[in-house]
Amino acid sequence: MTLDEIRELIDLVSETAVAELEVQRGENRVRIRRSFAGDTTVYAPAMAAALAPVPVAAAPVVAARTESAAPKPEPTVIHVKSPIVGTFYECASPGAAPFVAIGEHVTVGKVLCIIESMKLMNEIEADVAGVIEAKLVQNGQPVEYGESLFAIRPV
Repeated sequence: MTLDEIRELIDLVSETAVAELEVQRGENRVRIRRSFAGDTTVYAPAMAAALAPVPVAAAPVVAARTESAAPKPEPTVIHVKSPIVGTFYECASPGAAPFVAIGEHVTVGKVLCIIESMKLMNEIEADVAGVIEAKLVQNGQPVEYGESLFAIRPV
């Protein structure tokens, strides 16, 4: 994969509403992820020595606020969102115990659920350690890309 091809992928992510893009060609793999701060960073693990992360600035966000309005507090929960379109499953097989329960403490990397997409079972893992506050979808329900699946209160 050439540097020009990577730049084209960065431009594609910057110009669209795509939150994450991963391309693999042979041994080379590139992942471009748009962060919540509005930046996009490219990571190329197979070519890390040849290519450092490339930040791309997003369009500035303008917030309108009146002087009398008090700032709203930051949300105290983090939403785990679906990275793909598919069917949500809370357990590995019918009749098995769910991967997690409300009130359970989870660590980074803990499997929270499975999303089936095109006959592939994709495990969704926790990105933060915390307590499961809410399960936002029902078992067997179809989910969309970016749909919130769980609310986790970080600890």
